[in-house]
Amino acid sequence: MTPEHNSARHDRDSVARTALGLLDEVGLADLSMRRIAARLEVQPSALYWHYANKQELLADLADRITASIPVGATDVLTTARGIRDALYAHRDGAELVLSTHALRLGASPAQTALAAQLERAGAEEVDERAIAILHFVLGHATLVQQRMHADSHGALLDGGETDVTAGLDRVFDLGVTAIAEAVRASATRRRGPA
Repeated sequence: MTPEHNSARHDRDSVARTALGLLDEVGLADLSMRRIAARLEVQPSALYWHYANKQELLADLADRITASIPVGATDVLTTARGIRDALYAHRDGAELVLSTHALRLGASPAQTALAAQLERAGAEEVDERAIAILHFVLGHATLVQQRMHADSHGALLDGGETDVTAGLDRVFDLGVTAIAEAVRASATRRRGPA
């Protein structure tokens, strides 16, 4: 079967699903267009029918990862936890989403979900506050995933004697809550005393 004929059976969705599977297997550092193409049994050039470049593919993966956040959350903290958990669902998910978000290419579902919760809470500057919380979530999740990765390779100085993520859920909740409390205080000041 020629690569051209074989590429006709793949679409953008199958390329992205394959890339997410490989991300979980090999991690972001080893996720290449060549490796994705090999898994799909096509030439790397066939992938460019679906994505203009690797950054566009990574942005799509970031949106797919963050699109899996649960809907129906009732507050900012629950939404932030949902985003964090979606990032944890894929190896190097936080790093991938952080890198594409830094280039303003991906993670829009997460930002949109946070903005909706902030608007519901009566926040001012909803978009800026959603970005601030998203930056915190991305940074925190990246730190946790890097610690877990280092621990799995025995690269931590304590020799793996302690839980490398101990207490980090509490830190996460404190950080998001601190930003959310600032939102509530701002909304209360704007409305005036009851």
